Amino acid sequence: MNRDTLIGFILIGVVLVAFSWWNQPTQEQIDAYQHQQDSIAAVQKDAEVKAKMAEAERKAEAEAAAKGDTTALFYQALNGEQKDIVLKNDKLELTFSTKGGTISKAVILGFEDKDSAKNVTLFDSNDQQMNFMLAGKNDNIVTQDLFFTSSDVTDRTLTMTAPAQNGGNIVFKYELGDDYMLHFSLQANGLAGQFAPNYKQLDIQWNSRARQQEKGFMFENRYATLTYKEKDGGTDYLSETSEKTETLGEERLDWVAFKNQFFSAVLISKDDFGPYSALHSTPQEKGSGYLKNYEASLHTQFDPKGINASEFEMYIGPNDFRLIKDVEEQSRFGKDLDLEQLVYLGWPLFRIINRWFTIYVFDWLTSFGFNMGVVLILITLLLKAITYPMVKKSYMSSAKMRVLKPKLDEATKQYNKPEDQMQKQQAMMQLYSQYGVSPLSGCLPMLIQMPIWIAMFNFVPNAIQLRRESFLWIDDLSTYDPIVEWNTNIWGIGDHLSLTCILFCVANILYSYMTMRQQRDQMVGAQAEQMKMMQWMMYLMPLMFFFMFNDYSAGLNFYYFVSLFFSATIMWVLRKTTDDAKLLAILEARYQENKKNPKKVSGLAARLEAMQKQVEEMQQQRKK
Repeated sequence: MNRDTLIGFILIGVVLVAFSWWNQPTQEQIDAYQHQQDSIAAVQKDAEVKAKMAEAERKAEAEAAAKGDTTALFYQALNGEQKDIVLKNDKLELTFSTKGGTISKAVILGFEDKDSAKNVTLFDSNDQQMNFMLAGKNDNIVTQDLFFTSSDVTDRTLTMTAPAQNGGNIVFKYELGDDYMLHFSLQANGLAGQFAPNYKQLDIQWNSRARQQEKGFMFENRYATLTYKEKDGGTDYLSETSEKTETLGEERLDWVAFKNQFFSAVLISKDDFGPYSALHSTPQEKGSGYLKNYEASLHTQFDPKGINASEFEMYIGPNDFRLIKDVEEQSRFGKDLDLEQLVYLGWPLFRIINRWFTIYVFDWLTSFGFNMGVVLILITLLLKAITYPMVKKSYMSSAKMRVLKPKLDEATKQYNKPEDQMQKQQAMMQLYSQYGVSPLSGCLPMLIQMPIWIAMFNFVPNAIQLRRESFLWIDDLSTYDPIVEWNTNIWGIGDHLSLTCILFCVANILYSYMTMRQQRDQMVGAQAEQMKMMQWMMYLMPLMFFFMFNDYSAGLNFYYFVSLFFSATIMWVLRKTTDDAKLLAILEARYQENKKNPKKVSGLAARLEAMQKQVEEMQQQRKK
């Protein structure tokens, strides 16, 4: 390790220590955070107390019904026969239970599940419960304890009614739209005297376990999240990797979504949810058949006089960007719901690329009926064609430095001492300037390609169009493609080897070799030695990618493999078609022209020259 490297590590350490010290919270921030945590704890404790009181009320009412006590407000509705009623269109089948009056099963039609059944069951009564609660002056009204009678039943509509002893009732009205949108409302009739004068809150407890719908548990679990949208704000989600509880305080929400990788159930309120909504997500174990356990404790507006109903909508369907935008227009609430945010397209820069380029190109190519594997190849070719001028510019910049290497070696051979490195750099930059070569001209074009790679990293795993699509040896482009599987989970690898991941890593090694060879051919002196030291790191990176991407979708690995293959091919063709002697002759002609008409040194060369002068002045002052 030379002196400059040691100094660099020391400076990095100093910066990290300074940054850590600078970011230490002040005492005021610590007190504010503690106050916030105390407030959250108080809210959670209050919610637990209310839940226990409601549970005690339910037990008391059930015991009263069993004893024949007719004093309970909904005595008649505490007993009944449980029946299932189905609403269905061409895309969605929903089952409602007369016990509780809410949806108990959702089947999305036309999508295979992981066991190759022709439809996807998003949830059933064993997985999902939705409970609406009202706090009366004498009795708590809990819909999951009541038996409802059905009326106005058609393929698309349903009314559920629970009668009260005083002649009033609780009514659910459901209407299934043409696609994946369910409209429904809850209304209390003739019960105004049962509530406190200022009571205007409806409590909702929604619990669901997200079923594993895809073959790859680990990969699907990364994209299964409890997601929510703040009113007049953006969307957010709970951690996808660890258990998380979020109490939102005064914030109001437009909707809450229980999201799988490719399917979602979204509850939308006309009058918003909040304040103090509590959300909870718990990851499930591999092999359980479930990804997450979702819980949402919500509050919304309620009219005890029964003049206005509490209105809701549910989107139950695929996470398809275009489809969701079309279905969102069926909402009757006049809100900008941004449901398409359920399809995660990356951070703002990458989202822009995917939103305004990738999706349009993808839709255009799929409109021709191409296989999805062919679509990925065509997208890769299109992106390579767009970036080719920049890639060629980058390569030619490197080629110019390569053919000038002998001249650089000769011009800088006298600067071999460590203390002469500044002069050596200055001499190199001076020579580059005389030949009209910029060593940095090839860097920016190469960096421009990185956002495209990252954008595709976010797009491909969320493209439901790849789900169950086969290509060559790949059965499903949306999950891994195993060539070998075993029952024991091996740390860092899992229980399989993915062929597309292996191809991607091999292509990465090939491309890294070609890139390092190109860089080594243009480096001078100590730079070339340092490059040799970096080679092992460049070869280690594809190995790291293997452990990262072995669980990832075959579509993403295949795209990276094809992209690297074409990049290596382009580099090989450029190398074969570049005449070094002709290129050197062009540079010599430019050198002679600049020699006759010398230009003022600028850019990096000028800065290096200024730094050299400062160093020389400091050395002279020390000698004095």
